[in-house]
Amino acid sequence: MSQPSPGPQQIPVVVLAGFLGSGKTTLLNHLLHRSGGTRIGAIVNDFGAIEIDAMAVAGALGDSTVSLGNGCLCCAVDSSELDVYLERLARPSTGIDVIVIEASGLAEPQELVRMVLASEHPGIVYGGLVEVVDAAEFEDTRAKHPEIDRHLALADLVVVNKLDRAQDGERVLALVRDLTDGAAVAPATYARIDPEFLFDCRPGEERIGQLSFDDLHPHDGLHEHGGDHPGHLHTGYDSLPFTSEVPLDPRRLMDFLDSRPEGLYRIKGYVDFGPYDVHNRYAVHVVGRFLRFYPEPWPAADARLTQLVLIGSGIDSAALAKDLEACKSDAPHADEHGMWGVLRYVQDPEDGAFEEA
Repeated sequence: MSQPSPGPQQIPVVVLAGFLGSGKTTLLNHLLHRSGGTRIGAIVNDFGAIEIDAMAVAGALGDSTVSLGNGCLCCAVDSSELDVYLERLARPSTGIDVIVIEASGLAEPQELVRMVLASEHPGIVYGGLVEVVDAAEFEDTRAKHPEIDRHLALADLVVVNKLDRAQDGERVLALVRDLTDGAAVAPATYARIDPEFLFDCRPGEERIGQLSFDDLHPHDGLHEHGGDHPGHLHTGYDSLPFTSEVPLDPRRLMDFLDSRPEGLYRIKGYVDFGPYDVHNRYAVHVVGRFLRFYPEPWPAADARLTQLVLIGSGIDSAALAKDLEACKSDAPHADEHGMWGVLRYVQDPEDGAFEEA
């Protein structure tokens, strides 16, 4: 069976949405200054002629921001025009590792996701829809704007922000979880979540940039919802590492991926399919319901291992580990059709075709 050749490294594009005042710009600023060396490019879309949000992040981003004022991105441009902006940020010379599209509070998330998925730019890949919710105003906002229910159902990750101001934060969290379609739900105050929930943070010095007022403020309120680790960013999610020296059976792994549980937001790493493909390992990129595999030759010096990291909110780590153990192959020889399920999610570099989970 012929195998697709690996394509170029692709930059994840994360869509950041949420109603007016929910905390999107605060979250973006927080990510910029806790990126751990990851370089972030941003497309900031204000609704109005004065681009307040763009000014709020420009000091940190420098020339790595594209600002679109006076209109909603989902209405102002089409997919081909968005590709022009993505091209500016995805050039190798920029050194950008992830692109965040901060939508206007009045934008339609479904259209933004459609535009990213429809992009013909070979250097980007969809990185998920993050919806920010104002916990203190959620019920009133939902009553006035019932379309929020639809937005939450589309999200891959929901950040329930301003929990310190909500009268009953647990009730809001439970309501949001009921409205999502299996998305991870992360509680937050001052929009502070661990950036590794959204993208890989590479070791390195923190980039120097202009801090927002929220970053400079001490925020004693961070300690109110931290549980046993007050103020720690990791308290909103769980991370499960998985390593196997035994190759995985592609059919079993696809069964696992097709039935992944609510709250499991990201899976990243490399898979060894052993006799099913002796030449390649497969990098895996899962965000929410989106799935893609990237075949690449085994590095000569690397041991042949499956190494995965699973990240989610409220996940059962023990059950997931058991399910992954069950994916190990016990067949010394591959059957002819074993890899077909995996190859459905490998992009063909010649036609750009792929399927979404």
